[in-house]
Amino acid sequence: MKYSLASSFSRYVFVLFFAVVALTVAGRIVTLTGAEAFCKGWPLCMPTAPVGWMKLAHISTVGLASLLMLAVFRKAWREQRGERVLLPLTTILTVMFFGQALVGAIQVTQPNAGHLVVLHRLTTWALWVSLLLLVYASGVLAQDAEPVTFNRRQRIKDFFALSKPLIVGLLLITTYGGLVVGGKQWPSFSLTLWTLVGGALAAGGSSALNQYIDRELDRNMQRTAKRPLADGRLTDAEGLAFGLGLSLTSYYILASFVNALAALLSLAGIVYYVILYSLWLKKATVQNIVIGGGAGAIPPMVGYAAATGGLDWTAWILFLIIFMWTPPHFWALAIVRMKDYEKAKVPMMPVVRGELETRRQIFVYTIELVIVTLLLPILDLAGTIYLVSALVLGGALLHAAWQVWKQGGNKVAWRMYKWSSSYLVFIFVAIMLDAAL
Repeated sequence: MKYSLASSFSRYVFVLFFAVVALTVAGRIVTLTGAEAFCKGWPLCMPTAPVGWMKLAHISTVGLASLLMLAVFRKAWREQRGERVLLPLTTILTVMFFGQALVGAIQVTQPNAGHLVVLHRLTTWALWVSLLLLVYASGVLAQDAEPVTFNRRQRIKDFFALSKPLIVGLLLITTYGGLVVGGKQWPSFSLTLWTLVGGALAAGGSSALNQYIDRELDRNMQRTAKRPLADGRLTDAEGLAFGLGLSLTSYYILASFVNALAALLSLAGIVYYVILYSLWLKKATVQNIVIGGGAGAIPPMVGYAAATGGLDWTAWILFLIIFMWTPPHFWALAIVRMKDYEKAKVPMMPVVRGELETRRQIFVYTIELVIVTLLLPILDLAGTIYLVSALVLGGALLHAAWQVWKQGGNKVAWRMYKWSSSYLVFIFVAIMLDAAL
């Protein structure tokens, strides 16, 4: 395909490229001349010596490049919303550009934060690779298009739905539970804010990427046919760009304001859910939910790592609680939606092994779940409040699972599905109260 600057978008990207080159050169000159010492202040400074003007020039170049980056980003989302290369690539580049600035600013106050030094260097290389790819791709793929007029309220609702807010909310409860248990107290507002913001973006980004991967499958299922990508209200490129942008932003936030381990665990959860589960396991094996449950079990470990900077037996038991909770929860839904999964050719347990075996497995896994929840008090890692709560909640969940096994039917399975969601919330509230009181 022939390279051309015929489109206005490709010309914008070309100008951005030279602005970033100028920014890089100016920054290097400031470093070599020591101009930083002769023009202190933020966002602007007054030079105290001639060399200080280089620092002021660098700041001005940063501002210009930032405005151009935002202009390219806006233009991509207005005019290239159907391009599955240009829109995601522009979004990733924008996040890395401002992520680089954030990490650089944090390094000023935390000069010995080794993980930020590494992240800054990796971002530099990734940013240049992405920029060069965008320069080439925009010249080959970009075409001028009239901006589309949208219903903004509906569009906000669609992007919100793309992030699966109910699932995000449930994951944030478990993340906060890990924070409280790790610190053995109610965490500070700052730590809570950045951990939950980073966690929400990671979960929302993963969910958007999951819907992008499953968009064709979702069209064949009654429960999911009205999702934004399946229904065509958002383009495939928008779904992919949105998911990648949120996921990458979450890493920069957690690495900058929380710690490296929390950021890496969150990234591992994204990779686990998107690649291991969504791309491979979901359509490959009847054990998809069993193995894939590990992705949803990582958030409390993120919270625990945010509070302590490490992981121990308590963190791993929190992981196991959600890992064992996932199969009975989703198999109950799979019984209710068995025809949907059969039509979409997803090898869920009821489709492959039948409803009776699924009901038996729900009861078996619920027993194992209750045993796992009791490991905390058995190992003296939790107190009386949690022990009593775990016994009462576990007994109620076992009763619901027993009814699923013995009675069968969609009504009982749906009740199990809804109650198991409440169970997870209540058990983590009990964990938090036990740790903080």
